[in-house]
Amino acid sequence: MILVKLSALKETEPHEYLMRFLFGGAATVLAGLIADRFGPGIGGLFLAFPAIFPASVTLIESHEKERKAKIGCDGTRRGRMAASIDAAGTALGCVGLFGFAFVLWRLLPEHNPWLVMIAAMIVWTGLSVALWKLRRMRLFGRHPGPARRHSSA
Repeated sequence: MILVKLSALKETEPHEYLMRFLFGGAATVLAGLIADRFGPGIGGLFLAFPAIFPASVTLIESHEKERKAKIGCDGTRRGRMAASIDAAGTALGCVGLFGFAFVLWRLLPEHNPWLVMIAAMIVWTGLSVALWKLRRMRLFGRHPGPARRHSSA
């Protein structure tokens, strides 16, 4: 299930927002420089990179570790799992983004731009949600099974 935790906004420190902003800004500037040098087609590929993803994954991992540390546990494994789930969602969202771009590329030259944008957003959302549900049904992708205990005997 996809959840929105508004309480997580309180857990995020101001310097963490700054880090996300700087990562996003740097990725955008880099995409602009690449577009200036190699053209907008290549620059656009870099602009599609989830600019705040590296910062977000790092923050997700550290927050999960902190939560576990508060109850006296090592949260390294939990933090890595939370970050990997976020990465999987990002990858599936990028497939949806490809669908969005494909709809724009094929339909925009001949059709109403507003209708094409709406159709592209529906494709993006539909693809992303469908792929996430398939992943949750374990139809593709690697999923860790239940923790196994090894006996020392």
